[in-house]
Amino acid sequence: MLGRSSAAVVLKAWLLPALVLCVQVFAQAQDRQNEPPPAATQTEQDEAGRNTAPEAPAEHLGPDDPAPQFDEEVVVVGSRARPRSVTDSTVPIDVIPATDFVRGDFNLANQLRVLLPSFHVNPQEDGDLGAVVRPASLRGLAPDHLLVLVNGKRRHRGAVINWQGSGVADGAQGPDISTIPAIALRGIEVLRDGASAQYGSDAIAGVLNLLLKDDRIGGVVELHTGLHGAGDGGQYGVAANVGLPLGRTGFANLSLEYGNTASTDRSVQRSDAAALIAAGNLHVGDPAQRWGAPDVEDDLKLFANLGYLFANGVRAYGHANYASRDVLTFYYYRNPNTRGGVFSNDGGRTLLVGDVLAARGDGSARCPTVAITNDVPDPAALGQIFDDPHCFSFQERFPGGFAPRFGGVERDVSAVGGLRGRLAGNVLWDASVAAGANSADFSIHNTVNASLGPETPTTFDVGLYGQREIGVNLDLSRAFGDRVHLAGGVEWRNEQFRIGLGQPESWLQGPYAAQGFSVGSNGTPGFSPIAAGRWSRASAAVYGDVELRGERSWVVGAATRIERFADFGATVNGKLSGRVPLSGQVALRGSLSSGFRAPTPGQQNAFNVATQYVFALDDLVNNGTIPSTSAVARLRGGRPLEPERSVNISVGAVAGGEGTFTLTADYFRIDLSDRLALSRLFALDATEVDRLLAEGITSARNLANFRFFTNDLETRTQGLDVVTAWTPPSLGGRTAIGALFNYTDTAATDFNPALLNPDQLADRIRLLEEALPNTRWSATVNQVVGRGTLLGRLSYYGGWFDRRDVRRYAGRAILDVEATWPVSSAVSLTIGGGNVLNTHPDENPDPGRLGNRYPPSTPFGFSGSFYYVRLGYRWQTVGSRRRRLDPARGGGGDRRVRHADCSIRPRHGGSER
Repeated sequence: MLGRSSAAVVLKAWLLPALVLCVQVFAQAQDRQNEPPPAATQTEQDEAGRNTAPEAPAEHLGPDDPAPQFDEEVVVVGSRARPRSVTDSTVPIDVIPATDFVRGDFNLANQLRVLLPSFHVNPQEDGDLGAVVRPASLRGLAPDHLLVLVNGKRRHRGAVINWQGSGVADGAQGPDISTIPAIALRGIEVLRDGASAQYGSDAIAGVLNLLLKDDRIGGVVELHTGLHGAGDGGQYGVAANVGLPLGRTGFANLSLEYGNTASTDRSVQRSDAAALIAAGNLHVGDPAQRWGAPDVEDDLKLFANLGYLFANGVRAYGHANYASRDVLTFYYYRNPNTRGGVFSNDGGRTLLVGDVLAARGDGSARCPTVAITNDVPDPAALGQIFDDPHCFSFQERFPGGFAPRFGGVERDVSAVGGLRGRLAGNVLWDASVAAGANSADFSIHNTVNASLGPETPTTFDVGLYGQREIGVNLDLSRAFGDRVHLAGGVEWRNEQFRIGLGQPESWLQGPYAAQGFSVGSNGTPGFSPIAAGRWSRASAAVYGDVELRGERSWVVGAATRIERFADFGATVNGKLSGRVPLSGQVALRGSLSSGFRAPTPGQQNAFNVATQYVFALDDLVNNGTIPSTSAVARLRGGRPLEPERSVNISVGAVAGGEGTFTLTADYFRIDLSDRLALSRLFALDATEVDRLLAEGITSARNLANFRFFTNDLETRTQGLDVVTAWTPPSLGGRTAIGALFNYTDTAATDFNPALLNPDQLADRIRLLEEALPNTRWSATVNQVVGRGTLLGRLSYYGGWFDRRDVRRYAGRAILDVEATWPVSSAVSLTIGGGNVLNTHPDENPDPGRLGNRYPPSTPFGFSGSFYYVRLGYRWQTVGSRRRRLDPARGGGGDRRVRHADCSIRPRHGGSER
């Protein structure tokens, strides 16, 4: 990958910003035509999407405005009542402004990993489906325990099921936020509390609400390039955002990002590969197997946010996106002397030799036996194999062995549209329709379907995973003064999971299978007709909540939700929350809620089968994951999956508010029962196979080892979140200091030993409990220096357990720095570095075994330091007011927001970082 011509690369890198600049000229002309008359009312100015009382429109800071103090951030996630500040909220919420996360990395998931200590993203610097759609999690739970909203509307989940998720994410199917361009966002709200009673399935760990920009004028173009300190992993990209007027009272805000990222390599030579080279095999690569970040090519993200206010006060809103990218990662090295099913079937004593005549049914070619001595195949016998057209060995095609490269093309598309208005009696209504789809089309390269013999291709289309969702929603709410707020609504959703058929050569049993050659594309067999299919599920919900506010600022809220699923019935969940002020600056808050997560159609029905020929059975067997409801799984305890259920307790304190200092500290405990997990691998004996055949399950003879999803696991996750932000008045408001701390501990409290492998039980439980760091913290200083800004951030990751090396690694601290300087009133230059001290985890004590110098599950990655440069050009139409048009619920206007990462604006006329 990344081998396109330089002309094509330059064209892609510069064509997009050129188009955006053309749009800027058009936008300026349109804005002059559509400027409202001076007598326009506030309703006309504020293009609606907001369900709060009208207020003066916020202005964009002009060239002569001073650097602001921190204002109280305004949030809407976690409550259907009117927006409030973070310190006034009854539950813990983080608010991150766009100025914090639009930095050296365009990948939104990577940025949140740095900004939120309780947010984890496995760098996936080894080959797996998770390299295509990377799992992200909150508070140590699985990726599908986190609900993602965009402008308050549910975001569809990704298509990929993470079959190898480092313990925490095993079998998870969560949303992929990396398909959303960071430049399209003006902020993110992170609700760190259970919210299933308010938002439905998946909101066990919390909710991520992504707020889209809604400007109708102005825009920005950014060019970005970077490189790791080791000289690899080069990146380049372009991002742009433009606001356009849509008539007198509407807007269209458009965003795009495009980029490419080259792979990194932090491997050492494997011991077996080094032995082959020492024995004279000069065809072995160095390194034979690579460990590092994958190639990501043609990473394109488009987003549009639109809104319009009609004369009758009804507000229309909508947003849509399209994203695609091509990811290519690395698989394990296949030794040319020992790899079973391809090169040898006796552990490397002799080569596996194919008989062409026997495969055709024309007798036997009587191919010679090729003995292997001291890593060297018998040269004379091997020469006879190569000279005889009726005999073959894969050493002729791959004399140095091979390491497959696995990848996929991910595509993501969504569209949301709705109307909002006000009925008689001051009742607000909001009706919307949302649809989204995500797919991952997998392929594998530099490998073989050995059972096809010499005719095998070396590149295969493995098949695809697809996820499609559609939802219809109606919200009603009414406020009775400032004391009472009632809300309720109904929702209908349908989701479908699809497994697409791989090309026949990727899964077919070839004529050489009977001679011991493996079946299917080696590394990842294609999805066969047994595995392919479509499965869907519908659900309907009704919900309501009430919030009461007292004279002394105490707040009590209650919510309940009843949801019925077509396949496993109804579930009822509730939530109580409250806030009690102790003084003008200190308050206590807490919540108690129940939650649930419905197993996805993919988890209920997906096959993920690897195929191998076994001499003892003289037949093909499949090892993999099967539905828990199949007759085969039922023999070993499989049963229909049930929803995961949780009880969430949160107790905390807040201090500060309207001043220059805030502090929040919240204890949380999440008891999760019926938690989804993958069972042990079971082996079918001949009697069980015959029983299944008698029942008409003809695929039984192809199943020898299998596993399935089970609900037989209970866990308790508890911890502490502390967030503080301070702008010292003595420093003139030019310095912002922030700190975040998270401690999370997960323990398995109950499980069914019959469904978990006794031989691996201790490591399996330890992986669940220790795969993520228990402790994470970060401290950030943002300093205005003249007309520019300097930022420094120190982040600490506690120790963790790695499943491959079966050992615990010590924690590490990572230092990031960044400087931004205005080149002119419209142009800014940013130079920065991530992990500038080039910190790595402890080295693997046995790197020669697999070639991995560092543990693959390192929470901060092991590619080392990364340095970047970003050039930004920002414009705003002269003489026009920057009106915020927020038709989707979750506004908050253009208020400054506070987050412990300390975003402040320098005192100059340049662009905002």
